[in-house]
Amino acid sequence: MLFKSIVCSAFVLTALAKPELQFQKITNQLENSWHDFQGVLRKGANEIEHAAAETYLTAFHPAFPEYAIRYKQPSLCDPSVNQISGYLDVDDNKHFFFWFFESRNKPKEDPLTLWLNGGPGCSSLTGLFMELGPCTVNKAGDNTILNPQSWNSNSSLLFLDQPLNVGYSYGDGGATNTIDAAKHVYAFLQLFFNEFSQYADLDFHVSGESYAGHYIPRIGTEINKNNKGKFQNLRMSQFSDTLKPINLKSLLIGNGLTDPLTQYKYYAKMACENPYKPVLDKATCRNMEAQFPACARLIENCYKSQNVFACLPAAMKCNKDQVQPYQQTGTNPYDVRDPCKSGGMCYEILDSVQTYLNRDDVKKAIGARVEKYESCNMQINFRFNLAGDWMRPYVREVPPLLEDGIRILIYAGDADFVCNYMGNKAWTLELPWSRKDEFRGLKDIDWVNDDGQKIGEVRSTKDGLFSFLRVNGAGHMVPYDQPEAALQMLNQWLSNALH
Repeated sequence: MLFKSIVCSAFVLTALAKPELQFQKITNQLENSWHDFQGVLRKGANEIEHAAAETYLTAFHPAFPEYAIRYKQPSLCDPSVNQISGYLDVDDNKHFFFWFFESRNKPKEDPLTLWLNGGPGCSSLTGLFMELGPCTVNKAGDNTILNPQSWNSNSSLLFLDQPLNVGYSYGDGGATNTIDAAKHVYAFLQLFFNEFSQYADLDFHVSGESYAGHYIPRIGTEINKNNKGKFQNLRMSQFSDTLKPINLKSLLIGNGLTDPLTQYKYYAKMACENPYKPVLDKATCRNMEAQFPACARLIENCYKSQNVFACLPAAMKCNKDQVQPYQQTGTNPYDVRDPCKSGGMCYEILDSVQTYLNRDDVKKAIGARVEKYESCNMQINFRFNLAGDWMRPYVREVPPLLEDGIRILIYAGDADFVCNYMGNKAWTLELPWSRKDEFRGLKDIDWVNDDGQKIGEVRSTKDGLFSFLRVNGAGHMVPYDQPEAALQMLNQWLSNALH
């Protein structure tokens, strides 16, 4: 167990060294420092309680007195690389699980990529063990298999279970909307980079899929604003000198839900005119198209007010009219080519992942503390829906990020229905930013593998600032269906060679 420091001492001494400060200001600072000290003692007591069962290292940050991280260094999945796993603890009753893997190539130089699954309510360990992590789980769920196409081939990887009570995360309360969830992610990154400073200056990328099309733009905004000193609370302003700029280079969103107003328009077309086979008859698709204007008006109202009274009705009606007809066919909503199988989210492998992550030896090795791991928590999904988060326009976070030079890749497997490539491509073309006309005027070009075979289509600005990539033969989870193409995509994107 390692305590980094008593964080209040340096702050108090700094205040007293400036005689021009007024008495009231010093008093306020002392009160803040006493609050910090109490927080450290509280976390220390909690930490000792945990340490009775297992040994952890623990770290704090002066700008976030209610946060701490405790961690271990396991060797599961890919023993050849350094790993860190543990929890971000918040106010003693919120605990977010994370798992970090160093790059297999040059960990001191390669970038660091954060991965987030969506839902809302689904564990990012789905991405780890089913899609792009250093290993996959075997069918029996009692062992792992090394993944040669892992995204840590040329990038360190960081998986985070958020929001609260997703995957191995646990606690009371928690966020019910994307904005609050992003604040926890930013605090976690500050603590992580403060404790593991060897990674703090690396290029940093945020990636994910599905409802992460909400999460990622907002996380990008949170990082970008704080990097520019536009802090959201007084505490962060007071301790701004302790906040390290996060070297955010890009965002990658796969089959995401980012702009519902545009994307919902394409459900009928994807159901009847996708590249593989019609799922619905033409009459049903025509009926979906006829229902869409009413859906669009509700989403527009949500975009205008962003309050739950406008946004919840939009989600209820639009999902009923545009998604439910497809679901009633029994076809996999994440892949128009297949029926929905008995496993979690229509994939049998997710049952194997759950079996593995519920093993006592696995939980002990990585420090996981939940009684039962589940790939998705539908209560979280329900709470975000009830809060009206589903239909909110997080697409509006994208233009300011592009204008500030944050590169953004929108990619989509062309067999996914629920966040299909048609709708995703459409919103990239409609995005209101300074280079909209330029992007719309570009041509889609063939995206080929090393053998010269076409594996998709890409449209990208010449400088690689904004790109849309269609991946052939992949459903909702591109790295699962096309692992080699997904790794090629990542490597080309990180080296700004996708355009």
